[in-house]
Amino acid sequence: MGYSVAVVGATGNVGREMLGILAERSFPADEMAALASRKSQGVEVSYGERTLKVKALEHYDFSDVDICLMSAGSAVSKEWAPKIAAAGAVVIDNSSCWRYDSDIPLIVPEVNADAVVGFRKRGVIANPNCSTAQLVVALKPLHERAKIKRVVVATYQSVSGAGKEAMDELFSQTKAVFQIDEIAPKKFPKRIAFNLIPQIDAFMEDGATREEWKMAAETKKILDPKIKLVATCVRVPVFIGHSEAVAVEFEKAITVDEARDVLRRAPSCVVIDKHEPGGYVTPYESVGEDATYISRIREDATVEHGLLLWIVADNLRKGAALNAIQIAECLINRKLITAKRKAA
Repeated sequence: MGYSVAVVGATGNVGREMLGILAERSFPADEMAALASRKSQGVEVSYGERTLKVKALEHYDFSDVDICLMSAGSAVSKEWAPKIAAAGAVVIDNSSCWRYDSDIPLIVPEVNADAVVGFRKRGVIANPNCSTAQLVVALKPLHERAKIKRVVVATYQSVSGAGKEAMDELFSQTKAVFQIDEIAPKKFPKRIAFNLIPQIDAFMEDGATREEWKMAAETKKILDPKIKLVATCVRVPVFIGHSEAVAVEFEKAITVDEARDVLRRAPSCVVIDKHEPGGYVTPYESVGEDATYISRIREDATVEHGLLLWIVADNLRKGAALNAIQIAECLINRKLITAKRKAA
């Protein structure tokens, strides 16, 4: 018998992606519930060849649920994750609510799968920020090879990372440009069409944004607390797919050829690095793909042991939905959870 799974936030970008990936990967679920707020009750969402009607989170009985995948924002997660965990389900949360809690594991399966056992403390596992997930997938094998000291990263993040309203805003503003209509930013602080916005999330006292702080804090928790990381996060007029220009400084020497070889053998990494026009991956090409793509690998001659990388991934998949489902698969494969109905 398979597992009973609930997806909270099923009408959002990531929730819909979760349902699609669960079906694609033939996740061993005998029951699948699509949940959202009461205003979305009755909305239909796709789950493979099936159509599910969304049920209200507020009225759902989680007593038979084994795994709950949440992507409904921090406020919802803060209120509901403890309640759902108390009912006996393992909660895998995509919001930032629990990422920095020392009792809750923050997991990217290719990087720190062993830490997943920590879910037993609170019944909750945190999914990292979308920009962090793809970064640490690429950094992990390099860190094992030459030990990373410092990372400087500039992100080029698509609007889908800010939700469906953000995607709609890019579409409507792009159309308005060609129709010579007025453009009034709503979701973003400035116009996003044909523009770049060097701000993601709120500013902090030191001038960094919370998105930039998240990348540093999460990389330390997932990969190594000794790594120094500084980020500049930029929203770009791309619908799906995050890109990152990364400068890495190592403790030990590592050549470009060695880095390519290490990355080609690493899980979920795909190296496409030809020194010719088009010999690299762009965010458009990453859409719908599970891999983290690495291109433009070259020496950084400004430091003793340095490399430069271009990293691209589908932020709705590896940056969110896919990673959460891989965590669930990890729990099952390691026999850390048992289906309630099977055990009864």
